[in-house]
Amino acid sequence: MNTWILLRGLTRESGHWGDFPELLREGLPANSTLLTPDLPGNGKLFEACSPSTVADMVEHCRWTLQTTGHHPPYHVLAMSLGAMVTVDWAHRYPHELRKAALINTSLRPFNPFWQRLRPRQYRRILRLVVGRSSAQEWEEAILAMTTCHPPDPPTIVANWVQLRQSHPVSMSNAWRQLRAAIRYRAPKQAPKVPMLLVNGLGDELVHPACSLTLARIWNLPLITHPTAGHDLPMDAGPWLVTQVQAWLEHSDP
Repeated sequence: MNTWILLRGLTRESGHWGDFPELLREGLPANSTLLTPDLPGNGKLFEACSPSTVADMVEHCRWTLQTTGHHPPYHVLAMSLGAMVTVDWAHRYPHELRKAALINTSLRPFNPFWQRLRPRQYRRILRLVVGRSSAQEWEEAILAMTTCHPPDPPTIVANWVQLRQSHPVSMSNAWRQLRAAIRYRAPKQAPKVPMLLVNGLGDELVHPACSLTLARIWNLPLITHPTAGHDLPMDAGPWLVTQVQAWLEHSDP
């Protein structure tokens, strides 16, 4: 039995994967289990207090999985903040992770802050925060920042607005997650878990150089989509599944 864990990014929840989990499930071996847990403060856990450190997010994931009967080792596919959680998990508990695929991640200390969050988005984010923007405005802006060619923008935004209204992330939780991401410092040496890096050259939120730098320093394989944005599963879900399948087939058991 292979257990796959999918982890999203800052303030996002399992519902933001869209139809990608089903695409991935169809591409995995028949004995695979696929789980999409939310980090505290997000999704179904929106009323919980978000941990202020990535390490505490790891501990929550471990506790939740094991208390619900899902025991390691796990495969993990994660993006953004979820990828930081995965790196810390792999570093401190390498025996619990079999393999990990990291999407459009950025890690301190390997890249400067202006690559980890691209300056072209500073004004847009500030306007959203101070302008008392509506749920519709927030989600339209997030879609614009994180995707390049989503399949059906009006439907996606409508779904995301519904998620925001059903599971509202408090401003305090958003800041705690942001603080955890900013403060997290990855180990200098690669964790002892086989990893694949995937990024998109169209990423308008995190500079593609972040994955390139990490691949070089940690000597990891990197696969790049020529046009996809930060939310690569949304922009190129079938392509991503194909890359994960190929990696699993050609990497060591």
